[in-house]
Amino acid sequence: MEHQVIIRWDDEARVWFAVSDSIPLALESDSFDALIERVKIVAPEVLAENGENCDSCQLHFKAERWENIA
Repeated sequence: MEHQVIIRWDDEARVWFAVSDSIPLALESDSFDALIERVKIVAPEVLAENGENCDSCQLHFKAERWENIA
């Protein structure tokens, strides 16, 4: 099964954070690459705890960066 994970930059908090409609995630990091690695470790564990077999799970990452301009 494929799961989409959206990685967003929060300009005010100065962190990247991960959200997903199909995986209950609440992760953040100062580094984009570090956050991707954390999601790859945590997501299968969360899915397994919720009864999903992750032998064939795929994570689709979508990056967004929102900034306030003045």
